[in-house]
Amino acid sequence: MKEKSNIEQPQKRFSPAKSIVIGAVIGLILISLFVFEVDKPKAEWGNFWKVRPLIIEPIAGAIGGLFFYFMNYMGSKGAVNKTMAFVLGIVVFFMMLWLGIVAGLHNTMWN
Repeated sequence: MKEKSNIEQPQKRFSPAKSIVIGAVIGLILISLFVFEVDKPKAEWGNFWKVRPLIIEPIAGAIGGLFFYFMNYMGSKGAVNKTMAFVLGIVVFFMMLWLGIVAGLHNTMWN
């Protein structure tokens, strides 16, 4: 008869690339809610004013997603408390989304 081992099986985790893509997609969806609702943009914004927020926000979301992955990785290794790592990862992710919105919409909708 085989004896069961008490060794914990490693949990499958997201890869850093997957976390980056998820963060970028969340950022793109979020900024799209703001950008595509504008029917008549002001003339001083220029013709291609939508390009800047649609590039900056996914980059900010990707950075936030990478930080979230890093904090979950550190929590799973026991370097920091798992709950504290998760909460800090969520807070920084939302902070990055907010900063991406501010930077992307600066001098257009954010004035």
